[in-house]
Amino acid sequence: MRIYITSIFVDDQAKACAFYTGKLGFQVKHDIPLGKYRWLTLTASDDPEGTELLLEPSDHAAVPPFKTALMADGIPGASFQVDNLDAEFRRLRELGVEFMQAPAAEGEVKTAVLNDTCGNLVQLVEMPKE
Repeated sequence: MRIYITSIFVDDQAKACAFYTGKLGFQVKHDIPLGKYRWLTLTASDDPEGTELLLEPSDHAAVPPFKTALMADGIPGASFQVDNLDAEFRRLRELGVEFMQAPAAEGEVKTAVLNDTCGNLVQLVEMPKE
């Protein structure tokens, strides 16, 4: 068994797609119209057959209060691994990405938290080198 897809709730699928592809560097895997919304999944550019991230609309009644509570408490809705957090932090800052937490050591890992502009905080993680 393996993870095939995971989702993050977004306020606007088009805006989220532009941010996640244009800033974070993901690529579109599927973009299928489904009435008012789209089945819109992304993958890592260097792993197009890997786990997909579904940009899920935030319209269900339970989602807005959930997202608001996570944002208020500073809890990321997703976590992505990077090889060099300091370099990624600099690259993303140059692209205008807003960080809520600059890179910081958390035990053996290093983390940072950014605002995805679509109602979520996203944690970036650099794991220790083997």
